[in-house]
Amino acid sequence: MKKYFLHREPRSFRVDYDKDLNPEQHAAVMHGEGPSLVLAGAGSGKTRVVTYRVARLIESGTPADSILLLTFTNKAAKEMLRRVELLIGANISDLFGGTFHHVANLLLRQHCGLIGYKQGFSILDREDSKELFDACIADMHKNATVLPKGGVLTEIKSLSRNTETPIEDIVVRRFSHFSNVIEEIRIISELYDNKKLRLNLLDFDDLLLGWKRLFTEHPGILKYYALKFRYILVDEYQDTNRLQAEIVDITAGPSGNLMVVGDDAQSIYSFRGADFENILKFPDKHPGSSIYKLITNYRSTPQILALANSSIAHNRRQFRKDLHAVSGAGELPYVVALRDVFEQAEFISSVVIDMNADSRPFEDMAVLYRSHFQSMELQMEFQRKGIPFEVRSGLTFFEQAHIKDVLSFLKLLANPRDEISWKRALKLIPGIGNITAARVFNFIRDAESPAETVFDAYILVPKKALDAFNHFLEMLSILKDQRFMASPSGAIDHVLHHGYEDYLYAAYPNAEMRLEDIQQMIKFSRRYDSLEKFLSEMTLQGLAAAAEGSDETEGRVVLSSVHQAKGLEWGAVFMISLSDGKFPSSKSLKNDEEEEERRLFYVGVTRAREALYLCYPLTTDDWQTVGIARPSRFIKELPENCFEEMTVEDV
Repeated sequence: MKKYFLHREPRSFRVDYDKDLNPEQHAAVMHGEGPSLVLAGAGSGKTRVVTYRVARLIESGTPADSILLLTFTNKAAKEMLRRVELLIGANISDLFGGTFHHVANLLLRQHCGLIGYKQGFSILDREDSKELFDACIADMHKNATVLPKGGVLTEIKSLSRNTETPIEDIVVRRFSHFSNVIEEIRIISELYDNKKLRLNLLDFDDLLLGWKRLFTEHPGILKYYALKFRYILVDEYQDTNRLQAEIVDITAGPSGNLMVVGDDAQSIYSFRGADFENILKFPDKHPGSSIYKLITNYRSTPQILALANSSIAHNRRQFRKDLHAVSGAGELPYVVALRDVFEQAEFISSVVIDMNADSRPFEDMAVLYRSHFQSMELQMEFQRKGIPFEVRSGLTFFEQAHIKDVLSFLKLLANPRDEISWKRALKLIPGIGNITAARVFNFIRDAESPAETVFDAYILVPKKALDAFNHFLEMLSILKDQRFMASPSGAIDHVLHHGYEDYLYAAYPNAEMRLEDIQQMIKFSRRYDSLEKFLSEMTLQGLAAAAEGSDETEGRVVLSSVHQAKGLEWGAVFMISLSDGKFPSSKSLKNDEEEEERRLFYVGVTRAREALYLCYPLTTDDWQTVGIARPSRFIKELPENCFEEMTVEDV
């Protein structure tokens, strides 16, 4: 089996555990036999504990090939093993380290015949899976306009398998837009499985399911590996889904030498299938487990940790632990009330400029948010002020496909001869591709009024696309009304509710997030009474973002969702749009997920080392209504002595 290793000449080293580790870390590293749970608080040296634990096992005489280290990225596994080799001065190439999928692949390459696969199977990536699902839809000869596309079906299938939940339930809970075609989705899912088996293909989820099947259906194989892997370590255990946790439990047994490391307070990925119950119920599943708490924080000031501790204490279901700081005292976190999202953007820009003038590098600052759409005004303000920034939560607002799609319809109104916009809009119609879009444009481009002539282009459209093309023409006929030239928000709303919203749900697993972006653009466009002015502003901002993105040498302020900021840190952190309904999100509150939202807030707070700003607008930035916004409950429940209130005038 191929494993990660570094070639290095062996040397005789001895690790000084007493000197290198604090008492909490030392206790976990020196754990003896049996299961153990290491609760590693934010900034408490989790990676150090895993690294020194592996080093300790090997120094104590455990063969490297008797250790299984499971991580969530191969990069993390490589880095940990590199550190172990530096510590002990020995080659540990026999140690099994990597992601769940990597280890599953190694096992199935040896034993795939036992569960019905042939040697030499191929592995599908996400894009391959999408294409195979689209092929299954075509095989059904079903009208694709009423079914989700391959990308959405891939997400539905994956969530079903990793959470061990029936597809029907996944559709109802997470993709209710397609509740009326559940039976068709189930049939396509079966076709997909049959195709994979016939073609000797496995997707990522098949690797994990194959590992589980191999060990549950073949006790002899399980016994061999249970004896081989005398010690199992799992990193970021709070992020495991139900299937991954079951694989770990089966492999280790109820009383095996299993050490899982994670933080229940940072369990924030349920939308990906992660199961909070795995870490919470670990001691129940593994009786006699030793529990170690790492609560010494090497990142943040005592003031920031006091706020974080006060917040997470409101969660009922948790392993209670209060972090304490190594660093000296700093300033209190600031809670800042702003008039609206525009003043919020202006405030943050001003503070960022001041901090940079006081020698804090741009790259040591970050703005964190609950949802990507909440960064729109900030991106535009940063561009206006010349503040370099990097969007970690995805493309810049103006580069996103759904924003470009909607703007293409508006550009047709302003400039009916815009070839690029015509082709982009036409290719959104099911059944129309590059060739047909080019034919239609060639048909209308020299006409006196292309927007009128397109109504005669139905003769160029394939029969399978005619219904959708006629719907496109209906939408266009209303959009041509002169009133939309003075109402960009009305034009966007019309496009959204006359076909594009349905397209989003069919095409993208994260349709709701994309819908939020467009709704935010509607709200922003209300500031304009001219379609031409609005399009000019959006285009220029997009060009500015692209131009700034080409300079890779300059330091940049990071803009990121809190989810993508986990594991990172900055000297100064701004958390924005902290209003009830935004953070926590209204959808999460409806689904009784307040505690996970509070954990998300906690993760955001603990990214800051020295300075923390919690910002909330006083008026709602909901695109549908204008009213008073309530501060997030996560701010209102904080003790007054753990923060300082700030106003714009204080800057």
